[in-house]
This record gives sequence, C-alpha cells and structure tokens, in this order.
Amino acid sequence: MTNNPKDALGGTQSASKAVGCVSQGIKIKGELTGTEDLFIDGNVEGKISLDNSVVTVGPNATVKADITAREVVVRGRVEGKLHGSERIQIWHTAKINGDMRSERISIEEGSELHGQMEAGKLSSSAAEAFVTGSKKPESKVKEASSGGGKASSGAAVAGAD
Repeated sequence: MTNNPKDALGGTQSASKAVGCVSQGIKIKGELTGTEDLFIDGNVEGKISLDNSVVTVGPNATVKADITAREVVVRGRVEGKLHGSERIQIWHTAKINGDMRSERISIEEGSELHGQMEAGKLSSSAAEAFVTGSKKPESKVKEASSGGGKASSGAAVAGAD
C-alpha cells in the first residue's frame, strides 16, 4: 500500500474514460462542456458541447438543447440540432424535433423524427456552419427530410464510410 493519497486514488495512473450522468429527477439549464462521455436521463435545457465524446440521451430524458459530440445516441426526447462528427444513433424509442448532421446516421423503426437530416462527409467549415446555424454551405451531401412522420422502414443507415 502506498502512503501517497494520489496513488491510492489513481491520480498518477491513467484511468479509463469516465461517464458523467444526469439522472432522472435532475434538471439542468445552461451550457454543458467537457471531455468525458455523458449519459442524460433527466431534463437538460441549453447547449451541450462534448466534441470528442459520446452523448447518450436516455429513454426517460427530455432535452431541449443543441448537441455537438463525436457520437450522439438518442433513446428519449430531444428538441434541437444534433451534430455527431462521426455518428448519430436513433433508437426506436426516440422522439426528435430538430435537424441532424453526421457522417453516419442509423435509425430504428418506430422512432419519430421531425426535421432535416444530412449524412456524409463535410469539410470542417461546413460542419461548423451547421453547428452555428450560419448560411448553409454548398457541399455534396446526401440529404433527407423526415417530414415529421415516423420512421417506417427497418433499421437504416445513411452516410458514407
């Protein structure tokens, strides 16, 4: 056993990436930023920016925020823009009201989508334009509008690998 408290707590060792959690009954208003993965099962309103992380919106969550992350997984309700630099996963329990942009998007049958969807590779400036809401850049990107109906096909994946 060591006498150094930092060693006992793992301070000098490399720890695996932790996951932050906003559980049921927790309400947050404001801007969330960071470098760790985040699981939300409560209520969040504002802006979520975890560029190199995974943001998971749990089945009990209600999120009114623009979400920017490496990967976004939606199992609950989201109102706002979703930008996953690598991937967006939409589960059958998801209800989304907002535009989505990612290299790859997977959608399970039964999900409810309202907004526009863009999948494929974009330059970093085009991705930034989507996130900030500035004028839509010209690019060769596949575009699909879900038009407010329920997804009716089986699990689908859009995007370029």
